[in-house]
Amino acid sequence: MQVFQALPWVSTTNIYEVNIRQYTKEGTFAAFSKHLPRLKDMGVEVIWLMPITPISVINRKGSLGSYYSCSSYVAVNPEFGTLRDFKNLVQEIHRLGMKIIIDWVANHTGWDHEWTQIHPEFYHRNSDGSFRPPVADWEDVIHLNFDEPALREAMIDAMRFWVEEYGIDGFRCDMAMLVPLYFWQEARKRLDAIRPLFWLGEFDQWGEEAFGQVFDVSYTWHWMHIAQEYFHKYNKMHALDAALAGYARKQPYQHLHAFFTTNHDENSWNGTEYEKYGPMSIPLAVFSCLWNGIPLIYSGQELPNKKRLHFFDKDLIEWNSKPELHELYQKLFHLRKSHPALVNGNHQSIIWRISTTDLSHIFSFVRRTAFGKEVVVALNFSAKPHRFSFNDGRVGGVYLNLFTGKETDLTKSFSIDPWGYLVLYK
Repeated sequence: MQVFQALPWVSTTNIYEVNIRQYTKEGTFAAFSKHLPRLKDMGVEVIWLMPITPISVINRKGSLGSYYSCSSYVAVNPEFGTLRDFKNLVQEIHRLGMKIIIDWVANHTGWDHEWTQIHPEFYHRNSDGSFRPPVADWEDVIHLNFDEPALREAMIDAMRFWVEEYGIDGFRCDMAMLVPLYFWQEARKRLDAIRPLFWLGEFDQWGEEAFGQVFDVSYTWHWMHIAQEYFHKYNKMHALDAALAGYARKQPYQHLHAFFTTNHDENSWNGTEYEKYGPMSIPLAVFSCLWNGIPLIYSGQELPNKKRLHFFDKDLIEWNSKPELHELYQKLFHLRKSHPALVNGNHQSIIWRISTTDLSHIFSFVRRTAFGKEVVVALNFSAKPHRFSFNDGRVGGVYLNLFTGKETDLTKSFSIDPWGYLVLYK
């Protein structure tokens, strides 16, 4: 099996998922573009747009339908604007020094996709010849059949359209594990031959490890569930360690994991991050930015957004002039971009969980280069303040506090607020 290599910039990047429909009152590419300078200032590097293709009408859910039920792979949803508007957005993102990836839904289309008329053989069908959904409760979409060689060719051609004509930097591949691995191998080989791209796959390496040979980054659903169970007291700290150790064992050298507390699915269907994690959301955000992986944040998390966004209808994110967590993400993104110990996939950098005098509540770790440059992180995963000391002879000396700028001696004891965080570096 061919193993693909990520582009060098992937090792220090971050991903910001954009829900165009809910982002602005207008719900257009042009209106979202006005937010780009703010996102650039926050340190965002990769803009991921949820599907931009037109939405099918037949069996549509809600008043506007699901982004993931497309009627054409080579057009844009008129709700968002025109192809010219999209090209303008891509150009502005690139002008600001950021990247753009688009959501690619290869497993299924809507019921009135243009292929249903000209290529019905592209679909799985019932014994009577009718189309069928891939999953029982996905009634608004129908299942594509990748055993059909002509479908695979048409799908790659459609993906090529966005790379060649609009200059996108890669794809976030929806439900990647439901599409045969051999398709992704062929698609990446041929599309990367045009220009090397960034590939984010929606799958979790707990059970779908083979896909990690093709995609640069995958999801951490397992970690998300374990962390949620921890907050609700269904497990203890050792379960968090076991989950992370499992990812380390399953991870091919070149593959990274995206850590997150919410995304479009979680927010709409399972609750906001504050419903799922309560105040633990903030130290988990720090974790997601500084652990060995790629931080993924969703539209409005910097506010922070504390409401579920309707999936099939218009439901605005309630922006204000100064998002409360802008500076938190700004500092974290800048540190992970500038500090050599935070470069992922670097043989010169190592990570380990560090012992403290409070192992039940303080989740702490160190990232270090071979040249002694370090980042030390301590997170209070509890609702009470705690005083603790680091208890590992391999670390010590004077560090700078990321959020206060003050020098700190690691041999001293530290007091940390409920659900608080401490980030030190040298």
